[in-house]
Parts: sequence; structure tokens; C-alpha cells
Amino acid sequence: MRQRRQKNEINVVPYIDVMLVLLVIFMVTSPMMQSGNIDVPSAGPLTAPPVEAAIIEVDKDGKLALKRTANDKPNPLSPIDFQRELKKLVDTDQPILVAAHNELAYQKVIDVLEAARELGVKKISLQTKSSNTGK
Repeated sequence: MRQRRQKNEINVVPYIDVMLVLLVIFMVTSPMMQSGNIDVPSAGPLTAPPVEAAIIEVDKDGKLALKRTANDKPNPLSPIDFQRELKKLVDTDQPILVAAHNELAYQKVIDVLEAARELGVKKISLQTKSSNTGK
């Protein structure tokens, strides 16, 4: 009878399996361990205070109102007055926020944005409300 020779090799397949499992565990758990804090770099002092944005309010009926500052009382506008006031805002280069009612048809918001774009508004944004405020 022939005697079997023993191999002097290490079978690495089980080790590779274990390493792959550990790699997958690491890949899944590492994003969960990161915190959400970000250190934002600071800038030098501002030469002038930033301009407060004017707010265009669009209610659920599509009626427009303008607030020059956040503390002002809304001034209701007709479509012609809206164009005139928007042109004044373009001349002063004041940023504009569009605050639309959540039940308003989206096309009305697009119409306001389009009118502003046609008059040359460069700084315009949509105002949003945080979902965790409860309002």
C-alpha cells in the first residue's frame, strides 16, 4: 500500500470567508457610527450687513402680497402692481423669497417665478418650512 503524503499548505478559503464577513459588517456599521456635526470654516468680518430678503406671499387662492422685510405687514398686490413692485426690487438688487401656501397649485408658483425671471430677478428662492416644527 502506498502511503499518503501530507501537504504542507494552509487552506486559506475559510480565512477569506471570515475576512469578507468582517468587511461587510464594517461597511454596514461604519456609516452608522458617524456623527452629523460639521465644522464649518469661518469667514472674515462682513463689510456691510446682508440685505434682508423681500417676501412675496401667494395664498391658496393665488392672491399675491409683498413684504419688503420679514417684519412688515403683507401688502396685497394686483397683477399690475406686482409687476411694478417686482421691477423696483430688481433695481435695488434685493433678494426675494416666494412663500406659497401648501395647498396652492404648483403652476401658480411657477408663474410667479417666471414673472420674476422675465423682469431680471437674479436672487430668488422658495421659502420652506421645517417638517419638525409641527406647523
